[in-house]
Amino acid sequence: MLWINALSTRPSLEAAVTEVVQTIEESLSDSPDLGIIFISSAYTSDYSRVIPLILDKLPLPILIGCGGAGIVGQRETREVREIENHPALSLMVGCLPNVEINPFLLSPESLPDLDSSPETWQGLVGVSPQSQPHFILLSDAFSTRINDLLAGLDFAYPQSVKVGGLNSSSMMGASGSLFYHQTGNPQSGLYNQGTVGLALSGDIAIKTIVAQGCRPIGEPYQVVRGERNVILELAQNGQTRSPLEWLRALMETLGGSDRQLAQHSLFVGMVRDEFKQTLQSGDFLIRNLLGVDPKLGAIAIGDRVRPGQRLQFHLRDAQTSADDLQTLLKNFNSSGSVKGALMFSCLGRGETLYQKPNFDSQLFANYFPGVNLGGFFCNGEIGPVGNQTFLHGYTSVFALFQPATQNE
Repeated sequence: MLWINALSTRPSLEAAVTEVVQTIEESLSDSPDLGIIFISSAYTSDYSRVIPLILDKLPLPILIGCGGAGIVGQRETREVREIENHPALSLMVGCLPNVEINPFLLSPESLPDLDSSPETWQGLVGVSPQSQPHFILLSDAFSTRINDLLAGLDFAYPQSVKVGGLNSSSMMGASGSLFYHQTGNPQSGLYNQGTVGLALSGDIAIKTIVAQGCRPIGEPYQVVRGERNVILELAQNGQTRSPLEWLRALMETLGGSDRQLAQHSLFVGMVRDEFKQTLQSGDFLIRNLLGVDPKLGAIAIGDRVRPGQRLQFHLRDAQTSADDLQTLLKNFNSSGSVKGALMFSCLGRGETLYQKPNFDSQLFANYFPGVNLGGFFCNGEIGPVGNQTFLHGYTSVFALFQPATQNE
């Protein structure tokens, strides 16, 4: 298995494509099996030319990709870079012996309803669950039914890893686009909605790191009463109060800096494992706190709730995000070497959060030196928490590729 990435910041699309292809060809000994491209929205007017230009110089049988406001890749010096709000093109190619690659293009209208059988979803993707595929998903941020898609894929392929992101743009009014090519497939071309993806099966494993960048404050609560995404009552240590009452009491226990941080960076972490008693950062699904109702003392969050669920309030800042990712990288447990990786990071991270460039990608490179990394800054990040796949925000999701035989 071989993964190679190259990044160009040339303002001319032709020059950028030429540069990345030349860099990649220097490391190739065999013809690559697939390519994944991430391209800055600075090239939006040239998006229709991307696939023909790449294929003219590097005849890839399969190519998918998307536009992004920020692009991640390797410069000529093999140093990883995050290029935000400037022209950038990152091409990742893979030579994957003994791996079956099934590309697919899904329109929002083609998705079954959530009452459909697993076989309906499997027929849509065209891959048997017996092949134990793993999925890379690149979706349009505005038109796709992404949560339905993730729920359907989890239903149809419960043992499979699903990672990816929603396309993005740094230009007002510019739609992020999706790129799809498969030799001989008339559907190949440029799309502005739906999902393009890869199902990878055979001798490949995808391990994930999902860094949500938050730390818990206080103690967990249990939902006593709630409707849809509104929490009406919480219980702790046998006492039941409104969420706002609990939150006010919690604020009194915080130090000055945390209390100030809570004014604008307060989140809710939903516990994914109902039975786990000692909770760590990876045990929570972080969701936005959308609003409060002072009259009812209720809070609304960015997810559905049900009685019996546990939750804990969280804070996020640059140091917390850095510490969270570093801990996950340090504790990453694998029985084999990583051959390549993709990074799907939120638009709210990068220089906006850390006030310095290349933070998350460089931290990754510190723990995985020499591993080729490509990716982009997303409008939403796709990755697993526990046994389910979710759409995240303010998160960095890493997909790490290894031969499956190394993990047996």
